[in-house]
Amino acid sequence: MTEFQKFFSQFMYTGEAIAALVSIIYFNREKKLHWKLFALYLVVIFLCESSVKWGEKALRIDRIILHNYFVMPMQFIFFYWLYAVKSLKKPKLFYIFSILYLIAFIPQTFLFVEKKVVYSLNYTLGCLFLMILIVMEYYKQVNSTEILKFSTNRMFYINMGATLFFIGTLPFMTFMSLLWEYRNIWDLYFAYFQVSGAIMYLLFASSFIWGKQN
Repeated sequence: MTEFQKFFSQFMYTGEAIAALVSIIYFNREKKLHWKLFALYLVVIFLCESSVKWGEKALRIDRIILHNYFVMPMQFIFFYWLYAVKSLKKPKLFYIFSILYLIAFIPQTFLFVEKKVVYSLNYTLGCLFLMILIVMEYYKQVNSTEILKFSTNRMFYINMGATLFFIGTLPFMTFMSLLWEYRNIWDLYFAYFQVSGAIMYLLFASSFIWGKQN
């Protein structure tokens, strides 16, 4: 990893740390279960990243297994639940998207045996389902009076962050191995991945500070 990449990697890690700290501060102020779980989610993400960053060798952590079989499934399934069940009130979408996403691990495990930090099939499918929910959330916000109070709408901040990171990095994560042959493009997109990740977590933190518990 170049010094340029290390800098932006630390930038993203700092964003995760701020989001985790803010979620801890606001945890006891939350009245609804799903916002408490969102706060816990941010803490767990930070702890997972910290364990890899500081204790990968000492704790003998396999970052491939950790990311592919715990961190990313937890991210996608949690956001499916937050969007589909709690915000859009469409629980059937949560079950459909979650089941299809988990089924994708079957061909991924048996057909693509090469070890990668990110398996593009799972990530691509997970992002496509999340993108549908994000678009539905935008449609809901635009077509309601809540758009006039977007600065106090928690889902506005969460939706913006998810758009920048998950949707914005979808081409990079899907075609990562192909883009590697064009190193300049790969480096720029990797920098976007890290910067957008930091901004996403700062927006998540902002949702606690400025958003109301609607």
